Amino acid sequence: MDFVAIYFLMLLCLNIFTNSFSKGIPQPSCIKSERQALLKIKQQLKHSNMLADWNATKEDCCKWVRVFCNIVTGHVTELQLGSSNDTIASSRSKKVGSLKLGGKLSPALLDLKHLSYLDLSNNDFDPTQIPDWFWNLTSHLQYLNISGNQFQGKIPDLLTNQASLVLDLSFNNFTGSLPGISLNMTVLDLSNNVLSGSMSQFLCHKKHQMKLEVLNLEGNHLSGEIPDCWEKWRSLVAIELCNNNFSGGIPSSMGALTSLESLHIRNNHLEGEIPDSLTNCTQLLTLDFAANHLSGEIPPWMGERLSKLIIISFQSNRFHGHVPKQICGLSSLQILDLSHNNLSGNIPSCINNLTAMISRKISCSKISYNTSKGCFFDNMALMVKGTMLDYSNTLGLIKLVDLSDNNLSGEIPEEMTMLTGLLSLNLSKNHLAGKIPSNIGAIKTLECVDLSENNLSGKIPDSMSELSFLSYLNLSYNNLTGQIPTGTQLQSFSASSFLGTKLYGPPLPTPKTLVPASNIVGGQVDSRKQVDWYIIWLEFGFWCGFLCVACPLLFTNSGDACIFRILTKLKIKHF
Repeated sequence: MDFVAIYFLMLLCLNIFTNSFSKGIPQPSCIKSERQALLKIKQQLKHSNMLADWNATKEDCCKWVRVFCNIVTGHVTELQLGSSNDTIASSRSKKVGSLKLGGKLSPALLDLKHLSYLDLSNNDFDPTQIPDWFWNLTSHLQYLNISGNQFQGKIPDLLTNQASLVLDLSFNNFTGSLPGISLNMTVLDLSNNVLSGSMSQFLCHKKHQMKLEVLNLEGNHLSGEIPDCWEKWRSLVAIELCNNNFSGGIPSSMGALTSLESLHIRNNHLEGEIPDSLTNCTQLLTLDFAANHLSGEIPPWMGERLSKLIIISFQSNRFHGHVPKQICGLSSLQILDLSHNNLSGNIPSCINNLTAMISRKISCSKISYNTSKGCFFDNMALMVKGTMLDYSNTLGLIKLVDLSDNNLSGEIPEEMTMLTGLLSLNLSKNHLAGKIPSNIGAIKTLECVDLSENNLSGKIPDSMSELSFLSYLNLSYNNLTGQIPTGTQLQSFSASSFLGTKLYGPPLPTPKTLVPASNIVGGQVDSRKQVDWYIIWLEFGFWCGFLCVACPLLFTNSGDACIFRILTKLKIKHF
């Protein structure tokens, strides 16, 4: 997940507004002790040009680059020292260096008593353990981001923060078990570290309702079952548990999370069926259960109770049964990925009711979820054009149907061609029969079509040559016949897109056929392909004549005498 703390952007806008409003009004300079603390912090950093104006000759530290102060008291409240904050800092009309920070963390940070926002993300700090004193900052900070560094060691329990805290420790090398957190923490991102062990102690045995709204534990080494004790976490809006080693089933107590909008548990070892308790999570926009061992039928109630769903990704599981018709009621659905399962039956003809896939209007490029601290942007791994790609900034633009590698039968419904905003259609590796819908060219936005390894027959519709955005096509291993429609689009693909069919025409090579000699005028026929009847009859006549003369000589007494006389004459002539 990509987090954007709109709450703090609002604070920034407020700072810019008040700076503009208070021009000409005397403002307090920074506090002398805090100025000294900033200089000590700089001494411990390898900063190159980034902090060039942090020097003793400039007395007002509130005008230093990446430093933000309270306009009334002059206390330092924000340090934006992340390497990706150039646009934020430049909005203060301060010249910003582009190099990253390195070196060591200075305990002088503790002298900034009014600091509420600290961003040290995406720098080049030495691969070292976070000093113990550093964690004391969490007692009064509202935002702490040290993601994208090489920090190591264990994360201690974080139980002392008084304010609601956004904590991002992702993309480091932290080890050990999950830390305990206070009930005031609102966002916790521990993704892409080396954390291990169970979630039980972290999640269970809570006496009070937790205020956590976003939990991201993706990309660690966490194991065991996902605990069935989510009742005290009702504020959760987003859960990200992908790419771990969790086993067991999806806990039924997740049904208590009635504010949940995004649930990602991709790429674990989960099994069993989807619990009916999730019918209570009516705010869900994203369900990502891909790459597990889940089984059973896809619940019909998903199309009835989870009416806000935008993304369903159940690929690479063991679901069986039919694709429920109730899914057609999900008018906001933009991504439907049920590939690599054991689904059977027909593709529902009501699929044209997925109205979000009909619109060609460019919606928001990102899918976002609101929290009390702002919003975050969802991300998703999707198989598009034969490649698994991660989408975040453009996820909201993707409209996809992938039902590949199942046991679906019947025909491709004509209603599929009404999804005129679709970007990718993959129905490969099924048992689909009949013809390709004649009006498939109506889906002008299509960039990827894969119908390979089915039992499709007939001709390729002429309208397919009108798909001007098509960049990936696979129709191989079907019973398609006839000429490939001419036009610049289909001829641009390689012959492999049409292998195992009875199609002909460019880009397929011209087949070599046998042509009877009587049909060629003034042409040369390959002697290996043509039968020369003259030579056959000549040889036949020779052997008939030879046998007519030789047989009487071999099988009669007069013949023996004749042969003897001939041989005698040949000997006399030889000598």
